[in-house]
Amino acid sequence: MKIVRSAAFVAALVATATCAAANPSSANSATTVRSCPELSKDLAWYGDNREALQDFIDENGSCSGARGRLALFDWDNTVIKNDVGDATTFWMLRNGKVRQPGRGDWTTTSRYLTQPAATALKAACGPAAAPGRPLPTGSDTDCADEILSVYSEGETTAGDTAFSGYDHRRMEPSYAWAAQLLSGYSADEVKRFARQARAENLAAPEGTEQRVGTKNVSGWARYYPQQKNLISTLQRAGFDVRIVSASAQPVVEVWAEGVGLGPQQVTGVKTLSAGGRLTPRLADCGGAEKDSVIPYIEGKRCFVNQNLLHVKGAAAFRQQPASKRQVFGAGDSDTDVTFVGDATKARLVLNRNKPELMCRSYFNSDGKWLVNPMFIGAKPQLPAAYPCSTTGFTRPDGAKSPVVGTDGRIIPDQQDRVF
Repeated sequence: MKIVRSAAFVAALVATATCAAANPSSANSATTVRSCPELSKDLAWYGDNREALQDFIDENGSCSGARGRLALFDWDNTVIKNDVGDATTFWMLRNGKVRQPGRGDWTTTSRYLTQPAATALKAACGPAAAPGRPLPTGSDTDCADEILSVYSEGETTAGDTAFSGYDHRRMEPSYAWAAQLLSGYSADEVKRFARQARAENLAAPEGTEQRVGTKNVSGWARYYPQQKNLISTLQRAGFDVRIVSASAQPVVEVWAEGVGLGPQQVTGVKTLSAGGRLTPRLADCGGAEKDSVIPYIEGKRCFVNQNLLHVKGAAAFRQQPASKRQVFGAGDSDTDVTFVGDATKARLVLNRNKPELMCRSYFNSDGKWLVNPMFIGAKPQLPAAYPCSTTGFTRPDGAKSPVVGTDGRIIPDQQDRVF
């Protein structure tokens, strides 16, 4: 089944794979042919997505005379299969690298950690190490299980809520916590940990699980060849390719090396340093309260606008004029919906059944959304329609409401069509 696009989008994407450029030195000179960078035809895409992406590249890259236009990708499950934040956190727990917080007070690790969670963590991990020292989570399963439960489940092993009081469109506290648990190390030390975790996860067979505490968790990852090829083709076509991720900055920097992107091309969850060591304090965005924003839903827009478009203050949370925004965005989850939706020319979505993102991409109001199944482990068709008209949108307080389109109207429920 193919995505239905508007006539305007089809008309805008009619370029061929080569571009003709007249030689201005002589009115009688022959026309020269300039070859446009091409996506590999050996890599499978869904439907006509490869052709649509090639048309976008031809129309908006160096072959059309343009350079430096922003093309933005989420990272976890968009460029790779599985989550690099998970991979690094699991590695640190297995290898006893998470440090006991200062004064043994776990509330210092996150402003949103609840008192029941802090109490549970202190009970499980408090006797295991002095403040500032690494916790022996490779052997102390009680401590490892408690940290893992708070991180992965958002609750204690006893079932108490672990985080509260945050803006659900600017913050996912467990994602931030993964970065905050790196406290006490230098960025270079964290990169060494991330490289070891990366090597293990890439070498492990698909489907591998590893033991953390008493639990089995994912233990493998893969770069998507299609996305590696898309990124390299965009770069060759003169696009300014960047990663915008809700995983920790040093960790994503390491993984981004695998697609030819440097540290300056990565925006992740950045924690501040003191004396050369990372702290739990988060980099600010948009003049919001301290430690209250990460690159997550509206927070991704904020960091894109602030760090890449140089928008100051609260205006960074607002959509910018089309002439300033990224031309391309790619994501897989509701955490990506705002920055992908801000892209002006083409938006690529990997279908992981995330409601708001899929409601907007399937509704496809302007014909610029492309939907592709995950390249590895694609999900089967979602049996029921996405609840766009009722509960597809998550409000800042966490309550559910209808998804509203750019015209102010409620988006009707959408059937899952690309799987």
